[in-house]
Amino acid sequence: MQELTGYYIMMEEYFMRESVMKAVRMDENVESVHGGYTSSMVDDVFFIVQKSVRRTISSGSVDGVCAMLNHATTLLVDDYRGVLQGSLKGGFPTGSIDLSGMLQGKLQMPASEAAAAKRAYLVTLNNIESSTENIRKLKEDFEFEASKLASQGAVQAKAKVDTCLADLLAAASSYKALLSSGLSELSTTAVVPQLKPMVDGFLSVNHNITDDEFAHYEAQDPFVQQLITGLQSLLDTFKGVLSPSNYDTLVSLMADALTSQIERVVLKSSFNQLGGLQFDKELRSLIAYLSNITQWTVRDKFAKLTQMATILNLERVAEILEYWGPKSGLLTWRLTPSEVRRILALRVDFRREDIDRLKL
Repeated sequence: MQELTGYYIMMEEYFMRESVMKAVRMDENVESVHGGYTSSMVDDVFFIVQKSVRRTISSGSVDGVCAMLNHATTLLVDDYRGVLQGSLKGGFPTGSIDLSGMLQGKLQMPASEAAAAKRAYLVTLNNIESSTENIRKLKEDFEFEASKLASQGAVQAKAKVDTCLADLLAAASSYKALLSSGLSELSTTAVVPQLKPMVDGFLSVNHNITDDEFAHYEAQDPFVQQLITGLQSLLDTFKGVLSPSNYDTLVSLMADALTSQIERVVLKSSFNQLGGLQFDKELRSLIAYLSNITQWTVRDKFAKLTQMATILNLERVAEILEYWGPKSGLLTWRLTPSEVRRILALRVDFRREDIDRLKL
């Protein structure tokens, strides 16, 4: 019986592997019910693996089930994941981005190879995310099915099956790492380079302003609305193509880079109190916009900038002591004493000697 089981496992593993590779060769893009686009091989691959392992479970052989689970894990980690990794290997293509054609009903073949490569990269990110979730579902399904098998045998048999299932679930970690790397590459290549020229507009806006200029800024914003329009235009390229979760991750990565760019231009600017108030308004508008377009919280990413705005709004230098040290309460300062002094020095109406005299 053991020899017969061995032959069966050999045949089942061959069938599973060949069927998975065929699914990869026949791959085509489809619109996901959860939003964004994936490709057909994702559902096909996991359907094949599920069927093969389930058939093995029905054989009643614990050793056979463990062998097949190990084969499935190897296939998903080495072969199938290798296909996904290969699609990301070249990175996200640079150049102009125009994937709007993907959003008009069925997918249309892009006019250029560059557009096709960009589309393939984004779809692959969605495939990786979907595959990660499918591994978790497979583990739960196999765990339920194998529990019937283990209940017929010894405790050792259950432990053996549980170990194989744990190895399968662990495979999801490699997918998560691949997804994280791919999204970081997308952000670094397609998003971050676009931010600097948008944020540099802050440097052309005067923040050492009069009451009349402040009122004019309120009626006709000179910076942040233009920045928000630019960000929206950039993100529209990916919204509807990426899955909702991957889109949220991309927005989060963009927010990280955006805060660094804004910190850079603020430290190159000069302010009076009204200018500090204007900056605070700009910051609030930006945070509200980003909070509205993602399910993730972004306020914490702007904590340092918010504290910089608080300092730039002070009426006098010594007022910082009402927020610093023992009086900070629940506030956790993201700024060092030297950074606080540097930001205070951006105020044209604060004397340097008063700043130097502070005991922070």
